[in-house]
Amino acid sequence: MLKEFKKFALKGNMIDLAVGIIIGGAFSSLVNSLVNDVIMPIFSMITSKINFTDWYIALDGGSYSNLQDAVAHKAPIIKYGVFISGTINFIIMAFVVFLVVKWLNKIKKPEPTTPVTTKKCPRCLSDINVAASKCPQCTADLTP
Repeated sequence: MLKEFKKFALKGNMIDLAVGIIIGGAFSSLVNSLVNDVIMPIFSMITSKINFTDWYIALDGGSYSNLQDAVAHKAPIIKYGVFISGTINFIIMAFVVFLVVKWLNKIKKPEPTTPVTTKKCPRCLSDINVAASKCPQCTADLTP
């Protein structure tokens, strides 16, 4: 069982996945910082410093001065402002990830294409040279 696990864990795809998760975690913190420290302050300035996280509905019918006061009174609340803020964060993050992936794809060099040198014989399905006019395996005529 240990050998089987070792074989599974050391497959190329598994290691690639682990590296992707690690890089994704680091990238996530970078994008979070960009959203929270750069984009959201600009967005807040444009929207007249509206703080969505203070928007809530108290389900007990009580009136509270702010969200912290409602939480302190242990009132049942719907924090729809937190949801709006999270949705805005998600949209901004998705857009930033889109831009980064688009930029990375642009700077990534395309892999060179190798010219096709073989084709399949229609009769015996063996690989033969593209310039061949007869199959060396079954002697089928390959000219149209």
